[in-house]
Amino acid sequence: MWMQMVNMVLEVAAGLVAGTCLLRFVMQWQRISFQQPLGRFVFAVTDWLVLPLRKVIPAVSGWDLSSLLAAWLVKIFQYLLLWLFAGDRGQQLVQYLLQWLGADRPVALGLLPLVSLVGLAQLVVSALGALVLVLALMSWVNPGSPMHALSERLCSPFLRPFRRWIPLIGGVDLSPIALLLVLQMLGMVLAQLQMSWMY
Repeated sequence: MWMQMVNMVLEVAAGLVAGTCLLRFVMQWQRISFQQPLGRFVFAVTDWLVLPLRKVIPAVSGWDLSSLLAAWLVKIFQYLLLWLFAGDRGQQLVQYLLQWLGADRPVALGLLPLVSLVGLAQLVVSALGALVLVLALMSWVNPGSPMHALSERLCSPFLRPFRRWIPLIGGVDLSPIALLLVLQMLGMVLAQLQMSWMY
């Protein structure tokens, strides 16, 4: 049971740091000001990791690659810690490492970067889905609020392709529903990819 508890703590901690690194990437991509409480929070959580990486990996055409790399490294560290915390359990080390996959057989540690990449993709899907839900809720409850404006700017690059093809129906924007469906399908593909490692 203690491994499940360790897994949960690491999942929450790594999700917070990696997710904030991803948020930093999107905010810089969309040129959203960091001179606000959310921006200060992002800097406080990620500066210690992103700034050293930026010395080696500069931004390319406005893309903050150091933030993306930081998020990936956090996920790698998460699964590596699960490996180490498992102790001398032989082949079960990797099973604990990949416990979130539901895998029934050990997988080589060499898959750690790939596992972490898929874990990061899952984090992107779940975080974006939550953000779209916040945007949809705020558009109905308080469309003039700063939170709605911020959510709109964060989601707009992902909603834009759907808005080109889906017209307003009775003044209602259905593009968030379409994006949520796509995210749900992506989540299913990632889950299927995880399950394929069992065999």
